[in-house]
Amino acid sequence: MKIEHVAMYVNDLEKAREFFVKYFGAKSNDGYHNPKKQFRSYFLSFGGEARLEIMNKADQIDSEKNLAATGFIHLAFSVGSKEKVDDLTAQLKRDGYEVISEPRTTGDGYYESCILDFEGNQIEITE
Repeated sequence: MKIEHVAMYVNDLEKAREFFVKYFGAKSNDGYHNPKKQFRSYFLSFGGEARLEIMNKADQIDSEKNLAATGFIHLAFSVGSKEKVDDLTAQLKRDGYEVISEPRTTGDGYYESCILDFEGNQIEITE
C-alpha cells in the first residue's frame, strides 16, 4: 500500500501552482475544471510516486490556520542535503516567506526548517 496523493484547498490556485513549481520543482498537469461544481484542480508531481492535488471551489471555507490543531499540519519535502535545506530556506526568506523554524537538527534526527507559504500553510523542508 502507498499514499497516492494528498489534497489541499487553496484560495489562489494559480499562485499555489507557481509556488510549488518554483520552489519545489513540481511538475503540473494541465488542470481540471468542472464548471457545474465551480471546481478547479491541478495534480503536482515531485519525482516520487505521491502527488499533491491543489484545489479551489467557489463555496470553500477559509478557516483560520492553527499550527497546534489536530489533523494534517504540514507538508514535508526532502531536498536531498543539509546545504539544500539551508539554500532553499534562505531563498524563501529573501522572497518574503516567514521562516517559523530555522534550519536545525531536531531531537529525532531530522535536519529541517519550516516556513509558511503565502496562505499560511506550514511547509517543512528536510534533507
